[in-house]
Amino acid sequence: MAHRVVILGGGFGGVAAATRLRALLPPDDEIVLVDRRDYFMMGFRKTGEVVGAEPMADGRRSLEALTRAGIDVVQGEITAIDPQSRAVDVDGRRIAGDALLVALGARTVPDAVPGLREHGIDIYDPDEVPRAATALSELTSGSVAIGIFGAPYRCAPAPYELALLANEAARKRGATLQFTAFTPQPMSVPVLGQVGCGGIEDRLAGAGIDFRPATKAVRVESGTVVVDGGADIPFDLLLAVPPHRVPEVVADAGLTGPSGWVRADARTLETAFPDVYAVGDVTGIPMANGQPLPKAGVLAAAQGEVVAERIAARLGGGEPTATFDGAGYCFLEIGGGQAMLVRGNFLAEPAPDVELTAPSEEFLAEKQRFERERLDAWFGAG
Repeated sequence: MAHRVVILGGGFGGVAAATRLRALLPPDDEIVLVDRRDYFMMGFRKTGEVVGAEPMADGRRSLEALTRAGIDVVQGEITAIDPQSRAVDVDGRRIAGDALLVALGARTVPDAVPGLREHGIDIYDPDEVPRAATALSELTSGSVAIGIFGAPYRCAPAPYELALLANEAARKRGATLQFTAFTPQPMSVPVLGQVGCGGIEDRLAGAGIDFRPATKAVRVESGTVVVDGGADIPFDLLLAVPPHRVPEVVADAGLTGPSGWVRADARTLETAFPDVYAVGDVTGIPMANGQPLPKAGVLAAAQGEVVAERIAARLGGGEPTATFDGAGYCFLEIGGGQAMLVRGNFLAEPAPDVELTAPSEEFLAEKQRFERERLDAWFGAG
């Protein structure tokens, strides 16, 4: 009897799971991938467009390309998820499966901070990125604030990469801009610890970028970020990382825990519902030190492949053995044709074992290879 696997989300986790499942399952088994967007995009391309270095479109591929590999792609709005029945409603159509994977990522919520939508630009929203790029390129003098308005958020080093690259781009075009980067967290990327964060924060200081940790913004007014218990931050341009939340349809399905994120086993990615899994940014998985597992595409993809292995084993009548080992990495481009690498085992005991490497041109080349190889493997050489 043929089976059907339903995958919600066409990001790293969903696409990795779908392509791996297609390689593992018999041809008559269905793999259905659902997303409201019709494309996949490399997330770090947003920064490239904001600073005028490279267009987002170069890192975008049509999800329809997956159909050539035998994956059914449904574009539409998910209006309900029924985890008990492993079913989903998409624009009035119900799709049920023998297994369900929730990989819907995290949404940004600018309205969670009064005034943020009116006075800032959401740099994590692809639809807002062109506006950010135009505003930054047209600013010849003044102050630019790059603000993190809540944690956890996707791709922890990204705001600092943006600060460094935007500062470099401004200098090259002769603009006199003062950059400030702020976060509510006690240091830039807490999973790195004091030493690793020092490597990032020293880079910011060396570039003349004001870094303000432990800075909780309570509201945004015209030209000012109002801070709880600290000095307010003036700006001529506010590039914002708004608070992140699970999609409303996920919360409505009863999949979230006290953290507000989907509860999934750290190793198997199983939820409380039989044959329902969750991977990537939508999950809240604690590391050994109590901090949440970072929200990163590489980790989501690795989790997606583990889920694919487990689903294939179960549907084939075997005992699933694949587990997520916690290993991962991400790139931090610093300018000057170089990048650093955040890498390690995020699920190590008794604490995450994660390091920040020294910068090199090779790591930037590796970042570019990573993008090219992933896109070609999933969507075909283009």
